[in-house]
Amino acid sequence: MKTGSNSNKVYVVSIACILILIFLIKVASYYPQWIENYYSRGIYLYISSFFRVIFGWIPFSLGDIFYAGAALFLLVSFLKFVKILLNKQLLNYKKTLLQLLLILSAIYIYFNLSWGLNYNRPGIAYQLGLNPSTYKEDDLKRITGILVQKVNENKRALVKNGVTTKTYTQIFEQAQTAYRTSALTFPFLEYNTTSIKRSMYGRIGNFLGFLGYYNPFTGEAQVNLSQPKFLIPFVACHEMAHQLGYASESEANFVGYLAAIHSPDTLFHYSAYFDLFNYANRELFFRDSIAAKNNYKQLDTAVKKDEEELQEYWRQSDNIIEPIIRIFYDRYLKANQQSKGVKSYSEVTGWLIAYYNRYGKI
Repeated sequence: MKTGSNSNKVYVVSIACILILIFLIKVASYYPQWIENYYSRGIYLYISSFFRVIFGWIPFSLGDIFYAGAALFLLVSFLKFVKILLNKQLLNYKKTLLQLLLILSAIYIYFNLSWGLNYNRPGIAYQLGLNPSTYKEDDLKRITGILVQKVNENKRALVKNGVTTKTYTQIFEQAQTAYRTSALTFPFLEYNTTSIKRSMYGRIGNFLGFLGYYNPFTGEAQVNLSQPKFLIPFVACHEMAHQLGYASESEANFVGYLAAIHSPDTLFHYSAYFDLFNYANRELFFRDSIAAKNNYKQLDTAVKKDEEELQEYWRQSDNIIEPIIRIFYDRYLKANQQSKGVKSYSEVTGWLIAYYNRYGKI
């Protein structure tokens, strides 16, 4: 009886501690400046560095193995749950449900303390003094016009030098160099010890619609290498931005852009400007389709070939599962301070316009 009583006390104390931690995390989310100063620019820097040091040297992604194990665990738990319901074991049903809630609560706490609180920071807007407010159609036309020039210039340089792609190991190494160089201008982008890896789920990633992803449980950044090669440099920089604590997708896109354009490698410049052109021109298309089509006509033939390759890639990736995954991911983003969900990626256009208006260049 004494052992059972102690066990119940431990159980109650554990639940109480979990609830207190969840409450404190929720309260902290209402104080973005505190998160910026003491978490994102404080303790998180040590957490992220620790993850990269202990996991970065491993040639494969532990995070991918973790996800496979988590999927298997959820499947087994679901089957057990169905068995309990079929056998009408109500007591076991309540016990299993409570255990599941405790596990999910523990994951929620770990997720937020290891990375998730970054969703609530002021972030790059605060650090660069930007105000990515609503922009006008003229702003879009100006920025897309500049991007057309940037894309064409960099593609011509690549063709002239006979360099159109590189191995993924070279790209990952150059991505760290890009951040090291950008840190000379923006010290807060300092990135030490790489932990960026090829995804073990390349073809599955196509099926689910992922070009890359960050694992907050191991601090690893994964890149899907089955995507068009010219996208990989920018995707790598995007995922590394997540490692630095820029959680929102629009911020990660913008920080990835800042790193890529400071790279000494023209391939990184082209990859970033190509992606940003597509985001911005897509936004312009909804406001002035004729202007957007004219922008496309001004692209060099070599750039248009890359556009066609990208479109073919997405066509081949079409399936009935991806829209469902997209809905869940959309809900996840909205639950983490990104009100536009999956459309948050394209908000990088606003960041780019704000940056241009403040610094006069992109």
